[in-house]
Amino acid sequence: MEFVEHVLVLLHLLGMAAIIGSAVFVARGKVTPALVWGARAQLVTGLLLVGVVEAGDEPVNHAKIGVKLLVAVAVAACAEIAAATERKGQGSRPQLVQIAGWLAVLNAAVAVLWTSAS
Repeated sequence: MEFVEHVLVLLHLLGMAAIIGSAVFVARGKVTPALVWGARAQLVTGLLLVGVVEAGDEPVNHAKIGVKLLVAVAVAACAEIAAATERKGQGSRPQLVQIAGWLAVLNAAVAVLWTSAS
């Protein structure tokens, strides 16, 4: 089970890297497939990680997970809306792309800095 958890953490981090790398550093506000798929990966792997931790003996801080889930949904919504707008030919939405990137940074900060016990 520990190996599965480590693989999920790796995929979760790669999703975050795809979001932040695409939104903030590479595309500078342009929607990329990596941004959209990274946001999706963050949601799915995050939920799976919580399930794996819940199945084990480790305590889970549900307030922290709730905040992270809310931010992750906002990231995915920004990425999906920006991508859909561009697909429909209605122009680009660089603000949404940049917001998605910075929200991913916020989510990483919450993950690392929120250290209180469950």
